Amino acid sequence: MGVVLTRGGRALTAPPEPDRPQPGPLLTQADLLGPVDVVAPSLLGCWVVTERPEGRVALRLTEVEAYSGEGADPASHAHRGPTPRAEIMFGPPGRLYVYFSYGVHWCANVVVGPEGRGSAVLLRAGEVVVGEELARSRRPAARVVRDLARGPARLTQALAIGPGDRGADLLDPGSAVRLYRGTAPASVSAGPRVGISQATDLPWRFWETDAPSVSVFRAGGKPRRGGAGQDGTP
Repeated sequence: MGVVLTRGGRALTAPPEPDRPQPGPLLTQADLLGPVDVVAPSLLGCWVVTERPEGRVALRLTEVEAYSGEGADPASHAHRGPTPRAEIMFGPPGRLYVYFSYGVHWCANVVVGPEGRGSAVLLRAGEVVVGEELARSRRPAARVVRDLARGPARLTQALAIGPGDRGADLLDPGSAVRLYRGTAPASVSAGPRVGISQATDLPWRFWETDAPSVSVFRAGGKPRRGGAGQDGTP
């Protein structure tokens, strides 16, 4: 469900390597300063890398969602301002916003836009490109490679991202969680976000067209008291 936005070209991504996949340089704050619905699709193809005592896992992003803090997106945690939960969304750009969704799994977001805007990009899915064996040990229920990080909960499990990573600087070469440039998708599609009950008309879910690791679209339920949002299904 969605429309194809691009075919070819590049945004925050480097040309493909002829042999084994390799990331480009770390992203910078300047790369993340645009409107959230512009920055979000530009992150497709970028690498998220985690360094843990047991080893390294890296994945290439194939699906993301944009959430705005500028007052026009009631599905965003930042819609009501910098609450204790969402204050990290207000910057600086490049920080990792981690939250517990529905009391069952962790979700990871990249803070984008100028400091104080309150926008972030939810990391919905990716393909593991380094550390597949380690990712499999963290995701024993995954029967095929495409399912290792297919959905926001599976993504954080494969990368071992949790509450201790909240506020991590993804742009710091010394950080345990980092964000690099990567290979651009040949085609990008857009459509409604997953599992939300407000602002369902915004086509702010972006994915690499036909990528096997992209999650299955599920519409959200009825609006809940207090608001529902930024809590895509696993």
